Amino acid sequence: MTVIYSSHAAAVATLTIDRPAEGNTLTIDMLRELSAAVRAAGATAAKAIVIRTNGPDFCLGRAPGAPSPTAMKMRANVCEPILDVYDAIAGARQLVIAVVQGRAHGFGAAMAGACDLTLAADNARFRLPEMEKDLPPTLAISALMARVPRKALTYMVYAMAEIDAPTALQLGFVSTVAPLAGLDAALDKVLGAITVRSPEALFAVKDFFRVAPQMEPRGAADYGANLLAAVLSSAGK
Repeated sequence: MTVIYSSHAAAVATLTIDRPAEGNTLTIDMLRELSAAVRAAGATAAKAIVIRTNGPDFCLGRAPGAPSPTAMKMRANVCEPILDVYDAIAGARQLVIAVVQGRAHGFGAAMAGACDLTLAADNARFRLPEMEKDLPPTLAISALMARVPRKALTYMVYAMAEIDAPTALQLGFVSTVAPLAGLDAALDKVLGAITVRSPEALFAVKDFFRVAPQMEPRGAADYGANLLAAVLSSAGK
């Protein structure tokens, strides 16, 4: 995995997973590396963080590892690294953007859906296949349940159905769909709009989306007013 600064005036940190021969599956150690990379990118002056992969598929999930002897060790050795990736994405002050091509299965689907924006190629496919092995995908559900309607998410879990990019867009799983050949152009267009904005405004929007849904309406409105006032003050408007 590498961290690359794009041509948008060094305002974008791009994290690239480069395991195409393995379907970009990630070992537990790689999951730890990914969460650390997201946090490191979040500590820079970047205005956006992009997560993408090389090869025909985005990510086919987590690579199997050695079994843990107890439930506590299983949670620490397997569950926590996965949850830490979701936490790093949610906790980054920057907008985190997933760029998805081909299949996004299991952890790959959850990671794509957990990002703030998800740009999908028209050949993207999303699936939660964990129940094939009698493994409840509760971690993936935790990352997706605030974004995907419950009935649709339940169907993906129990039926293990693969949904295509247009369906994912309709369900709110992804933000937009572009032809595979035009995916980079679609990303450049979004980044062009983001990178000319002030970091204060960008970070305030991310923070509001992160915090406000858990608040009662009046509290959310008050918090939004405080964020807006802080941005206006910093800009001298």
